Amino acid sequence: MTLPQPYGDYQIEIYLNGLQGVLPELPMDYTELERRAASAMSPTLLSYIAGGAGNEFTQRVNVSAFEKWGIMPRMLRGAKDRDLSVELFGLNLPSPLLMSPVGVIGLCAADGHGDLATARASARSGVPMIASTLSVDPLEQVAEELGDTPGFFQLYTPTDREMAASLVARAEAAGFKGIVVTLDTWITGWRPRDLSTSSFPQLRGHCLSNYFTDPVFIDRLGHRPEENLQAAVLLWAGLFGNPLTWEDLPWLRSLTDLPIILKGICSGEDARRAKDAGIDGIFCSNHGGRQANGGLAAIDCLPEVVAAADGLPVLFDSGIRSGADIIKALALGATAVGIGRPYAYGCALGGTDGIVHVLRSLLAEADLIMAVDGYPTIADLTPEILRRN
Repeated sequence: MTLPQPYGDYQIEIYLNGLQGVLPELPMDYTELERRAASAMSPTLLSYIAGGAGNEFTQRVNVSAFEKWGIMPRMLRGAKDRDLSVELFGLNLPSPLLMSPVGVIGLCAADGHGDLATARASARSGVPMIASTLSVDPLEQVAEELGDTPGFFQLYTPTDREMAASLVARAEAAGFKGIVVTLDTWITGWRPRDLSTSSFPQLRGHCLSNYFTDPVFIDRLGHRPEENLQAAVLLWAGLFGNPLTWEDLPWLRSLTDLPIILKGICSGEDARRAKDAGIDGIFCSNHGGRQANGGLAAIDCLPEVVAAADGLPVLFDSGIRSGADIIKALALGATAVGIGRPYAYGCALGGTDGIVHVLRSLLAEADLIMAVDGYPTIADLTPEILRRN
């Protein structure tokens, strides 16, 4: 059963609970969410989740760039009833919010099964999860927990084409509704926080269940992964990073009839080429600033990508911290908007309940902004409603 609408009623629920002396156990703003989650995570996990590339300039401007835009309020618009629903790849979704892939989300939950906690939150909230290739639990188990909420599978394309085909086939058989191919992480960016703690969870055998349960991987390894974990990790390291080129797109397209979405595109020219190649969707993202420092804020790239996509669905993430950020990204042309760190912190603090709280809070704020500012539907959120601060 998904969350009730309108989403803004979450605040009424909180206020009514307060009349009974029940105060929120989880933080109501991002700063406090991050602060409290830092106490719940190990130092190495925190550095992996919170850290970015280089001196983290790009990570910071991903967030601060939203402050350059202001939403113009319009009165007497009759926005008593709001409709946040969107259509994406033939799916009717109750809201434009997505949970972007987080490769260590499994480690964020207290029980070490954050992938399952995220899927359960997706089932409860109606917010689709994009399940990562890097997972504590196999993709089939994650899919089982999604209930009636559609999910997507994120592919880190292996260098072994048979391995890639196997992962995609498994995702399709499990019921995922699209394949999100991450382009900007075939090699790990320079991450000083992780380097200072020598923190690379996958090299310690974490979050590799999708590989360790894959028949092609096991065949290449020659034995069960648990029989020699070091050998299994070394094989994974050799398979992980595939620097794809435009010439690889026909092969990717041949693997499945599911929608293929290319993640990591910030250039209009790249968006045009992807559309010309028959790709189904563009994901404008700079990996939350975790991969390359010195770049542009992802939100500043979004209008160019949307224009070049010319009607193709454009998903967006990187820097979303509030409901206001969601509204601004939608106004700049995003079809759907993903979050990463916020729900990872929610997972660390409260597992499934923590994630659901974060999702409800973001959707409530977005819904209430639409109500107060006079925009009853997503279609009303256009570039014209924004002004430069």
